[in-house]
Amino acid sequence: MGLIVQKYGGTSVADIDRIRHVASRVIKTFDEGHQVVVILSAMAGVTDGLIELAHRAARVPSKREMDVLLATGEQTTAALLAMMLTELDYDARSMLGHQISLLTDRCYGNARIHDIQVDRIQELLQNRTIVVVAGFQGCDQDGNITTLGRGGSDTSAVAIAAALKADMCEIYTDVNGIYTADPKAVVKARKLDRISFEEMLEMASIGAKVLQIRSVEFAKKYKVPLHVRSTFTEGEGTMVVEEDAGMESVVVSGVTFSKNEARITLKQVPDQPGVAAKIFAPVAEAGISVDMIIQNTLASGQTDLTFTVAKGDFEAAMQIEREVIGKIGAEDVVGDDNIAKVSITGVGMRSHPGVAARMFSTLARENINILMISTSEIRVSCLLKEKYAELAAQALHAEFGLDAD
Repeated sequence: MGLIVQKYGGTSVADIDRIRHVASRVIKTFDEGHQVVVILSAMAGVTDGLIELAHRAARVPSKREMDVLLATGEQTTAALLAMMLTELDYDARSMLGHQISLLTDRCYGNARIHDIQVDRIQELLQNRTIVVVAGFQGCDQDGNITTLGRGGSDTSAVAIAAALKADMCEIYTDVNGIYTADPKAVVKARKLDRISFEEMLEMASIGAKVLQIRSVEFAKKYKVPLHVRSTFTEGEGTMVVEEDAGMESVVVSGVTFSKNEARITLKQVPDQPGVAAKIFAPVAEAGISVDMIIQNTLASGQTDLTFTVAKGDFEAAMQIEREVIGKIGAEDVVGDDNIAKVSITGVGMRSHPGVAARMFSTLARENINILMISTSEIRVSCLLKEKYAELAAQALHAEFGLDAD
């Protein structure tokens, strides 16, 4: 029998009845002879409620105290599950991030994991104890509570699975696997039996919300097999695994889109060394991530430079660039936050030429104008008007043979 790490998300532990259902699933795995470590999120909606409380208590809450507050959501579900298991005569122990020595840096609200000391967990497992860990949280070297950012329980689970050298990390959620597209937007989307770490990384970075991207990075780095499955059904989900030769026979594995996009263009930018640094350095200092970048050289010798940011960062980034254009001698800055990014992903792109051309032709047939293009080895993304996002995803899904029969 093996060592199984199971992670349950917020919808899976939304109330007492659902936590009781989780207990039954944990017991089933334990009774099969496995050692079991359970990682829990907070109940659905609890984290948002705690954030609201914090802003009622202080206009600008301390980041350190915010982490202390937000960590209580996962602490609650871990304790409740351990109580239920104990009452059913199963030896269970809840543990918080600092108790398992999940050590992080001091970036409150978005901490990075440095190390995990799993001796205590291993000792409990050897004594046939079910270990229930509060996800999303750790501590810095001085013992301050830290949190890992939105979706951080996924990261907790995969990191702990890697440290324990677990045989499997099961991610339980409210969907029964990873689909070729969002089923809410593409009715013919179908569930994938398996997907490569690399494809999942690309899909997570461009709109797929099933797995948090840092958790996939951990899994890929430490070769932790992931099984994404539903808490509420018994069927098999989707395995996220290392790439194999057979995966290249499928040209495109999935279509994703994101409406969380905004575009900013600086016009008539002087074509001089160091100008790009002056444009992007203050954006980076403000903690704003930039995605797509395009630079067009004009006949005048100047350039237009366009980049995208998350929609929530749009106003802040625009304000920064309004100040920048005066310093660098650019003519103007304009923006648009009514846009979307549609992407196709697949390791088969490496061995099948002409994939991008098929994508562009498909969008052209639907009379959808492409605003920007970016590519990687296994992904092509197009920026377009937000109103065309679902239509584009549906057309591309059909074009690349992903529609369910």
